[in-house]
Amino acid sequence: MAVLPDSDRVLVFAYIMRNLSDRRDACSITKADLKAAVDAADSWADSNSSSYNLALPQPARSALTSKQKAEILSFVIRRRYEVT
Repeated sequence: MAVLPDSDRVLVFAYIMRNLSDRRDACSITKADLKAAVDAADSWADSNSSSYNLALPQPARSALTSKQKAEILSFVIRRRYEVT
């Protein structure tokens, strides 16, 4: 899967800014720095997608769709960093 188009990266950036603002979560970097972080995260995900896929055990690796695999990874990462 290729990196997100610029328009989608902007949507992700706006979503993150809105969530930080809604939670009144301090963020000590500039908007440009945050946008660069979104771009870097997307590039990293693209570069490491095959590694993630190979880490999944069979039959999940061959039976799940790319979307399902992404959803699993997304949920796992979010849970790892949730504050209780």
